[in-house]
Amino acid sequence: MLKSILAVGLVALPLLSTSALADADHPHVRLETSQGNIELELDAKAAPRTVANFLRYVDEGHYQGTVFHRVIPDFMIQGGGLDADLEPKPTHDPIPLEKSGLKNTRGTIAMARTANPDSATSQFFINLVDNDALNYRDLYNPGYTVFGHVVSGMNVVDKIAETPTGRRGPHADVPTQPITIVGAERID
Repeated sequence: MLKSILAVGLVALPLLSTSALADADHPHVRLETSQGNIELELDAKAAPRTVANFLRYVDEGHYQGTVFHRVIPDFMIQGGGLDADLEPKPTHDPIPLEKSGLKNTRGTIAMARTANPDSATSQFFINLVDNDALNYRDLYNPGYTVFGHVVSGMNVVDKIAETPTGRRGPHADVPTQPITIVGAERID
C-alpha cells in the first residue's frame, strides 16, 4: 500500500508547474511580451525592498505598455520604464541599492539605475550572460541589485536579444520594432 501511495505521489510531482513552487519569499511574476511569456521567480529574502518595489509596479499595472528599450546581445535586455514612443512613464521615488548577495548571471533580473546607486525605480534588466562587472564589489563599485531569475521563457529573452536595434533620439540599442510588455502579473 505504501509503495503504491509513494508511486502515485512521485508520478504527480512532474505535473506541478514552476509557479506551484512560489511562496511569500519567492513570488512568481509572468511578463507577457509581444514575443512570448517570461516567468520570473523573485527572491524576497535576498532583496526584500527591491522585490516589494517591483511587485508594487506589477500590481499597479505599470509595466503594461512599456517596451524593452535597450537590447544589447551578449549583455542584457532592459525595459520597464518607457512606452513605445520612448516616453518615460511616471514612477515612485527611487529605492536604495540592496546588496542582495545574488550575482548578475545569465537569466537573472536586476534593477536598472543611473550612476547614483540609490536611483532604481521601475526599470529592470535580464542578464543574457554572466556579467561579473555588474556585481557589488565595494562602495566605489556598487553594482546592480539582482532580485530574481527567469524560471521559464529564457528562449523568449534570447529571441528579444536577437532583434535588430538602432538609435532613436538620445537612445541607443533600441529595437527597430517595439517589443512590448503587454502585461505583468503575479502567479501562484
